[in-house]
This record gives sequence, structure tokens and C-alpha cells, in this order.
Amino acid sequence: MSTLHTVNKSPFERSAFSSALNHLKPGDAVLMIEDGVVGARKGSAFAGLLESAAKSCAIYVLEPDLAARGMGETDVIQGANLVDYGGFVDLVTTHQRTQAWL
Repeated sequence: MSTLHTVNKSPFERSAFSSALNHLKPGDAVLMIEDGVVGARKGSAFAGLLESAAKSCAIYVLEPDLAARGMGETDVIQGANLVDYGGFVDLVTTHQRTQAWL
């Protein structure tokens, strides 16, 4: 049973990002939204953790939230998939559960 984990807080201000990564199981997915998108920034303190998670789980970043923070596709780690709002809905419907990490 796969789970979509959504993270909406910056990993630099809350522990939700780390908690989500610690609960991942193979086949799960992580979707970073709102301020959570900064966790996908290349070279950040959290990039290595996310790249490791990407070996067994899918990593997604909500593109409108990324753009709202002045970032783009070239700013995020390799292997992160950008999605729009329609893609967000698709992710929710293709996973059996959704866990919001606040």
C-alpha cells in the first residue's frame, strides 16, 4: 500500500521534512509543496537525504510553489519531478493513502 507524503514546511524551520523521510517505505512518494519546496534545492543541507530517498521512492515538487519562491527546475536535485496542480491531484488519486506532514 503506497503512501503520498506531502511536506509543506521548510526543512530549515520545522522537522516535518525529516520526519516524512524517516517514514518512507519503498514505493511511496514525497510531494513538496508551499515552503517545503526549498528542501529540494540542490546543494542544500537536505539534498543528500532526499537523493537517497529517491532511490526507492518518487520525489515530486509542486512547480507553482517553486516558482513563487524564485526557483526553477535547474535549482532542484536531480531526480525530482515537477508537477502542476493537476499532477498533485493525480498523485493523490494514484496512492492508497496521503499523509500530510505539517
